Amino acid sequence: MTSHRRLRLLLLATLAAVAVAGGEEEEAFCDAAAVLRTDRLTVLLIGYSERRLPLLRAIAGAYAAQPLVLAVVVLWSNPSTPESLLSGFPPAVTLHRTASSSLNSRFLPHPSIRTAAVAVADDDVLPDAAALSFAFATWQRSRRGTLVGFFPRSHHLDLARGRWAYAAAQPGRYSMVLTKLLVLGVDLLRIYTCSPELAAARAVVDRERNCEDILMNFVAAEESGEGPVLVDAGSIRDWGDPRNDGAGGEAMKAVGLSSTGGTGHWEKRGECITEFHRLLGRMPLRYSYGKVVAAVAGGEQGLCIKGGRLVRCDQE
Repeated sequence: MTSHRRLRLLLLATLAAVAVAGGEEEEAFCDAAAVLRTDRLTVLLIGYSERRLPLLRAIAGAYAAQPLVLAVVVLWSNPSTPESLLSGFPPAVTLHRTASSSLNSRFLPHPSIRTAAVAVADDDVLPDAAALSFAFATWQRSRRGTLVGFFPRSHHLDLARGRWAYAAAQPGRYSMVLTKLLVLGVDLLRIYTCSPELAAARAVVDRERNCEDILMNFVAAEESGEGPVLVDAGSIRDWGDPRNDGAGGEAMKAVGLSSTGGTGHWEKRGECITEFHRLLGRMPLRYSYGKVVAAVAGGEQGLCIKGGRLVRCDQE
């Protein structure tokens, strides 16, 4: 047997072992909690980059200090990180090392979750108390299965190419919200992670290292029969936005877990929508119109550093 063939077989065996470990982890998390609190929420953060660990610790601690937050769970998805680097999180934060680097791990229904509502967020985004509280209150008033978020996106049918396209939200119309920061029901985590019907779609997420947020929007729209709800309240510090002054935004973006990059990223996500539609045999995404606003505000929610000041990222 050639060394090249031995290396290939070893790689296949390693990938198979990771897939089995990930499947076992998912099954262990699929039992529903007996009692869920409805007056508080749990924050679920996913981490991968060791360079972001100082920021992740600070963000996790800031969430834990908010009165609305019952618990903070950090899902660490870099299996190669030494255990010694993962110390230093506040006592109120639960750290769980996932079995693989799969983006599907973002939605693991961890047994530490004891609330009906969960805020899912990136490791470089932090809302103030007003933003998080308003999103939670809006979720409480929404139909079961609804996603409540701050960063909208949309889709449309590309008739010329015979496929779905992923797009920025149109004025007043959108069909998805990004998992950069959103509030959802813990039952959606279990459906996403545990449903056998979604196994092939989760495999697409693993293959492309992308589109887990799109698949969650499919799951939510299927459950609620409606589109997501966009909210505008408080402020959100977004360290990963490339519009931050200097190389900070681009550097943060470059060490993320998902596969991103220019027009190819948008093209790939359109392909994901098309593939999810094909695999599920239906298109559950629904358009939503307008947004729920806590106070008069304009522009995007994200805050960036520009000219030495913290301003909205879309402010020139």
